[in-house]
Amino acid sequence: MLEALRNTFRLPDLRRKILYTLFILLIYQFAAHVTVPGVDRGALDTLFKDENQGFLSVLNLLSGGAVSNFSVIANGVYPYITASIILQLLVPIIPQLEAISKEPGGQDKINRYTYYLSIPMAALQAIGQINIFQSQVDQVQPGTTLIPGFGFGAGSDLLTTVAVITTMTAGTMFAIWLGELITEQGIGNGISIIIFAGIVARVPANLFNLLQTHFVFNLTAFLVLSIVTVIVIVVIQEGERRIPVQYGKRVRGRKLYGGGQTYVPLKVNTAGMIPLIFAQSIVTFPAIVAGFFSGEIATQIQNTFGNQRGLTYWVVYFLLVVGFTYFYTGVMIQNQNLAENLQKNGGFIPGIRPGRRTQEYINRIVNRITLVGALFLGAVAILPGFMQIVQRWVLGPAAVSRNPALVISSAGLIIVVGVVIDTMRQLEAQLTMRNYDGFIR
Repeated sequence: MLEALRNTFRLPDLRRKILYTLFILLIYQFAAHVTVPGVDRGALDTLFKDENQGFLSVLNLLSGGAVSNFSVIANGVYPYITASIILQLLVPIIPQLEAISKEPGGQDKINRYTYYLSIPMAALQAIGQINIFQSQVDQVQPGTTLIPGFGFGAGSDLLTTVAVITTMTAGTMFAIWLGELITEQGIGNGISIIIFAGIVARVPANLFNLLQTHFVFNLTAFLVLSIVTVIVIVVIQEGERRIPVQYGKRVRGRKLYGGGQTYVPLKVNTAGMIPLIFAQSIVTFPAIVAGFFSGEIATQIQNTFGNQRGLTYWVVYFLLVVGFTYFYTGVMIQNQNLAENLQKNGGFIPGIRPGRRTQEYINRIVNRITLVGALFLGAVAILPGFMQIVQRWVLGPAAVSRNPALVISSAGLIIVVGVVIDTMRQLEAQLTMRNYDGFIR
């Protein structure tokens, strides 16, 4: 592997791509420290002094520290991801979008619509994120306002509200643009690399804070969790069911075409980490709504769903992840039209009649293997909750310590492992094209 790494820097064009990618990531990290105008830094610092902020710590990790700084890119690139998921779901439902996606250059139009949809999604996420922060500030320092003048009611300043929303929306589009630059001129998928870099940038600080208390237990728990989780993620992410496919022979003139055998690979986890993002957004929605109300019930909802605490939160989160895994996998398989494409190309599954029977057969297999992927994602999602129980059992209910499962977080580990594998494959392909030994031997 060391020889392969040296080879990547010996090639001028590959070295330029890697250095360009690192340069863009450096710009992103600088932007993560540019605070939104008007934020009360005292209230923000007090909020993040709590070592177990739950959902806020996850947001901060996935944004590379932009949330704790309340940066202009505190939203990250997640509005773009949400917009792309929404359009993926709408394409098979709306005939006009489906027709556009199938025509020449149609995918470029769909991508353009995704960028347009990202703008209102970024504005909505900015409002929701500020409301969550304000509700948390009210719990820590009652009567303190995170952004004086922000809001839509009496006593709010319209200019301040518009300026904050516009700034955060522009920051999101700037982060998306940086990701596109990496995709076009760097190495790897730009959006994924941006998220990956944000996660990795926060790991040293989070690990340092973790080891301030209960050093032996926390270090052991972190290492065991990380190693076991990475191994399981690699096994599940790379696992696939191969369906054999036979192509019939065709005679054209005096030549014989086709007749080969191949397979259709069906991933165990087709949905990737998308169900985790969707479920996280939905499970925090009650806390956002409760932030607009006062009273004991509203406070309890905020404590449960805003701070990631309690059996109710983890059970709901697990069920949402499993449900979204099945839903998103079904949409992905439907969009691929495997049975129709096989029939058009003269392919068939041995023993299965082409057409509807083939589609039913594929759906049955997908449902069975998706159960493994859904349970895997659900288990990864509730890993921090399991770690909380272990901490109370080993250290005692009154012990104060950070959660070792939140140093990188479950979704963060899936992103890191997936991005590393994808980037290594791209480097492998570049080296193989130039007759160099790659990483995989």
